Amino acid sequence: MKFVDRTDETHRLKTVLSRDNAVVVVYGRRRLGKSELIKRVLADKDIYFLADRSEGRHQRELLSKVIAQSIPDFDKVEYPDWETLFRAINYRVQQGITLCLDEFPYMVELSTELPSVLQKLIDEKSLRYNLIFCGSSQTMMYGTFLDANAPLYGRASATIKLTPIRLPYLQEALQIEDAVRVIEEYSVWGGVPRYWELREPEQTLEASLWSNIFSVNSTLYEEPAKLLMDDVKDLVKTSTLMSYVGSGANRLSEIASRAGEPATNLSRPLKKLVDLGFLEREIPFGTNEKSSKKSLYKIADPFMAFYYQFVVPNRSFIELGRTKPIELALNSHFGEYVSMQWERLCRDAITGNDFNGIIYGQAHRWWGSVLNEDGKPEQVEIDVMAESLDKRTLLVGECKWTTEKNATQLTSELLRKATLLPFSKDYKKIVPVLFLKTKPEGNADNVILPETILGMF
Repeated sequence: MKFVDRTDETHRLKTVLSRDNAVVVVYGRRRLGKSELIKRVLADKDIYFLADRSEGRHQRELLSKVIAQSIPDFDKVEYPDWETLFRAINYRVQQGITLCLDEFPYMVELSTELPSVLQKLIDEKSLRYNLIFCGSSQTMMYGTFLDANAPLYGRASATIKLTPIRLPYLQEALQIEDAVRVIEEYSVWGGVPRYWELREPEQTLEASLWSNIFSVNSTLYEEPAKLLMDDVKDLVKTSTLMSYVGSGANRLSEIASRAGEPATNLSRPLKKLVDLGFLEREIPFGTNEKSSKKSLYKIADPFMAFYYQFVVPNRSFIELGRTKPIELALNSHFGEYVSMQWERLCRDAITGNDFNGIIYGQAHRWWGSVLNEDGKPEQVEIDVMAESLDKRTLLVGECKWTTEKNATQLTSELLRKATLLPFSKDYKKIVPVLFLKTKPEGNADNVILPETILGMF
């Protein structure tokens, strides 16, 4: 598959490594292409070592064998400790070479002294080689390099956190012309390049689902557990919380009720999942993130959201090789599932963008009870809401992943709901926008279609 995006990260890596004694930290969740990015930057003379979960002595043996490919006979000596090995590299290496330690957290697991050893060597400012530390355990990488109490805190010349690749690059990587199909594909695979690689050989999305997900022998059947294992100690509890959220328990009280625990016991593990990027905490537009009591928890990653909606409830059928229940679930609910991802993409597209000459801030959803025209309580939900940076204009949006015919009626209803909001009078102008899957009948100049959304990222 074509290597796409990562232009900024590649440029930054090359720039930093052009200096002497550079120390670079690259981290992010598994499958995002960290190793591939680094390999594309390394020169033939550089050294790349992929660690495993073996004890320190064995790791030093493995590393010395890799180094011997660049430094003859380097593995003929036994290195009793890490300091001896790294000083030996410094003694024999050419100036300006780069040593990459991939999956560095594995090395630290059984050699807890290693960060302090490296701190000592880096602080001496006599290293003749650059160092790249790479790892998928976000918790351990953060604790080793970004925590103020860590030995290697502040030693990095550059820290690069890889995040999922943006929507339009999936279109380029998989060479899909139809924008609707791009949205549907992204709703399953998200911005994870490894998933795109697995998707590429299949002719259709449906065929790829069966070969990569809905089989006990498929590559991604146990994927969430593998991802969570890098960063959490209690995998069972964490997976259970993810399952509750994925099945529609979005409020803290609902999750606590399903778990049979006090809500206070769940605040910390839920926050950790948010910090790791597996969950997101959604609050209504205009409310304070710290004090809001109306927050909802949603699965942040599209693939994980798809997995917990379609795989987890059907695991028994998958284990038995029964396809009919899964086909029924997909036929009945896949469009509804994509509509939720469509909403998120529309909010992301509006955030910080110039739309019809107005730049908008962070887009959110809004939900709550208001008094309608008759003075009676009415539950109102607006899919997209963002205010202009000058706070004079309020954009309100309705997202539909169905075939809509009457844009005028949709716009009228959207404006009606918007004017019921207590803070709508604070704005000089309310801009209604329809985010639709297909073009409606008639002349509707406030409609945004998938091809436009693709161009806004």
